[in-house]
Amino acid sequence: MPKLTVEGVGQFDVPAGKRLVKALVEEAGTDQLHACGGKSRCTTCRVHFVDGEPKQITEAEAETLRVREVTDSGVRLSCQIACDHDMTVELISRLEGSGRSDQGSPVADEIEPEPVWKDK
Repeated sequence: MPKLTVEGVGQFDVPAGKRLVKALVEEAGTDQLHACGGKSRCTTCRVHFVDGEPKQITEAEAETLRVREVTDSGVRLSCQIACDHDMTVELISRLEGSGRSDQGSPVADEIEPEPVWKDK
């Protein structure tokens, strides 16, 4: 079972293959945003990888980051990442202080859209 460490929150066991955005909310109990419901249409689910950044990226994530001009090293969309190894992240997009009324739309168990993987 992969270990997810969330800076300032703690360390959590996560079922292998679970979407990072869901693990941040369900296992870690954080207020991670996910406005588009985990479909890689926005960038509200951004996290910064401190350790364990995946070596692959979905085409949808790469395109969303490009279009939204998110170029910071280690910043990824948690909705497009499966927890398949140990990782340490720092939360960037949280409900607290966002002015939003909720974290976002429900997130499916599987990565959406259908992932097409490429090397980062």
